This record gives sequence, C-alpha cells and structure tokens, in this order.
Amino acid sequence: MDSASPDRKRPDKFEHYLNRARVAAERSTCLRRRIGAIIVKDDVEVSSGYVGSPRGTEHCIDVGRCLRRELGIPPGERYELCRSVHAEQNAIINAARAGVTIVGGELYIYSERIKGQYSEKSGEMSKIYGPCIICAKMIVNTGLEAVHMTEEGVGTKTYKLEDLKRVLREEEQALKRRFGEHKG
Repeated sequence: MDSASPDRKRPDKFEHYLNRARVAAERSTCLRRRIGAIIVKDDVEVSSGYVGSPRGTEHCIDVGRCLRRELGIPPGERYELCRSVHAEQNAIINAARAGVTIVGGELYIYSERIKGQYSEKSGEMSKIYGPCIICAKMIVNTGLEAVHMTEEGVGTKTYKLEDLKRVLREEEQALKRRFGEHKG
C-alpha cells in the first residue's frame, strides 16, 4: 500500500460541505448567479438544491432571458418576479419530498456571480448577501440551526438562527421607515 502523500490536503468537513454546495451550483439555470445549497444533519448530507425554475417549466438559461434583468431590478429586490426557485428553497423542498427531517440541521450555500451581470461600481461585488428575506423566513421555520454561505471571490459567513431572526426584525423596521407605519 502507498503511504499518504504529504502534498495531499484533505478538506475539513466545513470545506467539504461548502464544496458539495459548489457542485450543486453547477446545475444552476439562472443567468445572473450560480447557487447551490446542501442540508447537513448529524454529519450527513440529507438534501441539496440549486437555483432553477420549478419542475417542468422553462429555465432562464434555456429561454435566454431574465425578466428581473430586463426590468432593471437591482439584486436583492422583487424576487417574486423571478421564474426561479432559490437553491435554499429547493434544498428544503427536496427534503420534504423525500420525507427527510431537517430540524437541527445546517445549510451550506455556495454562490457565484456570473461575470458581467453585476455592477462593480456599486459595491455589489464585495458583498455577501446571505439568504434573501423569503429564504430567511423559510429557514427559521424549518428549524435549521445555521447557514454557512460562501460567496466566490468574497468570503464565507455563518448565520446562526438568531442572526436570521435579527435580519427579519431589521427588514421589518426598514419597511416601516420606507412606507410609514399604517395607522388603523
């Protein structure tokens, strides 16, 4: 038997799971980003997903157009106009379809911006956006304990459940400031 090569570096589990999310992202069909997600529970990958249109519908990559881009909608806004389901959502949905519980698990997300799709002037290229508000709500409700996200070329960030709840509170406050409190 050969002895282990000193040049070979075995990734730790954290790196391994982020690499698995990167592999899932290879199937992404969004014209702006490649995003993949996996859910790990008890040190086992139990589900995965990537950004893409609902089953049986046309993907942006297939039709060659993005409605949000055509309408000039900035990143992070108006996701309800997008034909795609987010990678996080698909990982959660796929676990449910398979009857797998994800309570107490952790979500690993890999995100990569497609070259030329984002403005370098606006600072968009140096941010980790994290789960959108819709995904954050879903993650909180699923009982996942943490989200680990890596943004290619930017870095990695971990969101604990309390971090996501804080983001939701801050979003609510921002909406109140933006639209004024409705007096009933």
